Amino acid sequence: MPQQGKVLKSTGKWYDVVLEDGTQVKCRIRGRLRLDGLRTTNPVSVGDVVLLDNETDEEGTRMITGIEKRQNYIVRKSTNLSKQQQILAANIDRAYLMVTIKSPETHLAFIDRFLVSAESFRIPVTLLFNKIDLFDETDQEYADALSYMYENIGYESRQISTKDPETIEFLREEIQGKQVMISGHSGVGKSSLINVLDPSLNLKTGEISKAHQQGQHTTTFAEMHAIQSGGYIIDTPGIRAFGVIDLDKEVMSHYFPEMRERMHECKFNNCQHINEPKCAVKDALEAGDIYESRYSTYLQLMEEDQEESYRKNDFA
Repeated sequence: MPQQGKVLKSTGKWYDVVLEDGTQVKCRIRGRLRLDGLRTTNPVSVGDVVLLDNETDEEGTRMITGIEKRQNYIVRKSTNLSKQQQILAANIDRAYLMVTIKSPETHLAFIDRFLVSAESFRIPVTLLFNKIDLFDETDQEYADALSYMYENIGYESRQISTKDPETIEFLREEIQGKQVMISGHSGVGKSSLINVLDPSLNLKTGEISKAHQQGQHTTTFAEMHAIQSGGYIIDTPGIRAFGVIDLDKEVMSHYFPEMRERMHECKFNNCQHINEPKCAVKDALEAGDIYESRYSTYLQLMEEDQEESYRKNDFA
């Protein structure tokens, strides 16, 4: 009988897998798995439950012979210019998107693109507005406005500081026994947050570049860490841009909750909410019930060529 394990880390050809008894083993993949399923650069990703051959080679390496069906996964465009995708992580109970008002600044279009992608894969998201210890009055007002906006849409939003443990106490309870993902630009504080949640991990943290106010990347591959309180945290590489991949434009509005709840009121069943008459979404926009920044992102996604756009969607 093959043995089950969870993928903690992938570096291309090699995989770190934790077995059910807690033992970690080095693994490689059987070539034929590369031909199965999605057209991706990585057939196996962090968070996958895999099946292992019981035999080892002369170096003690095990072979991954199969992958269990995924609960969900999240992808992005590969860093090269191919049309292939890269699976960031699989089997995610909740994603936490870390957002910073400054040092570095997270743009609203990036947040919205991430949320759209997560919606398409049915992954719940919490927004974490980090570095509140750096806020001046204007920053605080802006963060409050953004928190209100996204909570009004239906996304939980929290304001935190890794320097104030009380602000992240809720996270300790939420992630216990779960498999969660933490994502965001480089420099937003992902590794610092994970270190506070489990100091034994002692992850490397990056400095902010003063010239560009961007983080210096400390992670090049997603990695999943078992935490002492139980459960796993997936630490993803910092992402400069988030390209939404392979989403049918005819149903793009389904991934915007505020549009999804109104689209049945449109005159036409196939309304694209752009130029059509008697559009409930456009009416809500004009009434101020749909935020202009969100609708602007929707228009960008509807207008762009997904084959060409966001090829710069690389690790920051």
